[in-house]
Amino acid sequence: MSTDSHRERVVAVIKISSRPLDDDQVAVRAGISPRQTVNQICRALERAGMVRRRQGPDGKIVNEWLGDQDRDQEPGSVPGPASAAVPGIGASANPAAVADGAVPAGDSAEQRGAERVMLDLLGSRLGLELNPAIIAVPSGERVQVDGADGSRTVLAECWAHQGPPKSAQKHKVLADAFKLAWIATTIQPRPRLILCLSDPLAAAPFLPGARSWASRALQDHLIAVSVVSLPRVRAGRAGISRSCSPAGEADPGSAARSRLEPRARPLTTLAAP
Repeated sequence: MSTDSHRERVVAVIKISSRPLDDDQVAVRAGISPRQTVNQICRALERAGMVRRRQGPDGKIVNEWLGDQDRDQEPGSVPGPASAAVPGIGASANPAAVADGAVPAGDSAEQRGAERVMLDLLGSRLGLELNPAIIAVPSGERVQVDGADGSRTVLAECWAHQGPPKSAQKHKVLADAFKLAWIATTIQPRPRLILCLSDPLAAAPFLPGARSWASRALQDHLIAVSVVSLPRVRAGRAGISRSCSPAGEADPGSAARSRLEPRARPLTTLAAP
């Protein structure tokens, strides 16, 4: 089988999976042997910004689909360096995204680190220890969430993005919310559901008073939106330092004011309707 055919199979398997897969799982589903071939392809896809490789709940590195950069790139944006591109698949991550305050799509280590800090900050506010988890639902599917406590009283999804989200990015957040809402229907008593973001500008379309269907839907499904402040050192390393206030700053002001002011707050929670 040709190298291009192997890449196409790996991309297809990761892209259609409902959860991130480790290299062994990708190899089995794609029918590729040896496993090292899959590992090399996944590493190349990560360098191209198409796959995020991070540690899963069982300690193995898993592959999460991010998107085909050459199709997702908006007109007029600056293309990334071609040195790490995968032929026939996509271009490398766009450096303009870093300058604009976003975590580089292919920088999985920094993304994982930022999300870990966000979970710790959120857990500290809730008085809980939150860790990545895989939850098996009664129908047999296994679903990965960014954070959950040991008793499954809280489920959280994190997004370490700075600045107003673009349309496709809003869809990503709403997909995370839909996943949380679905999992919650299988757990009794119903867990508290939280979308954790690191910037009030990124959270603005989802907060109360946003006058959007997304904001209303989140409230109706009892999904909270929490904004935590990444420490400046961590935010700088992750390339997301724009308008981050020091960790621990809080303001009990109204949701509308917190949505408009460009200073991050440790926790902003949607009230149930």
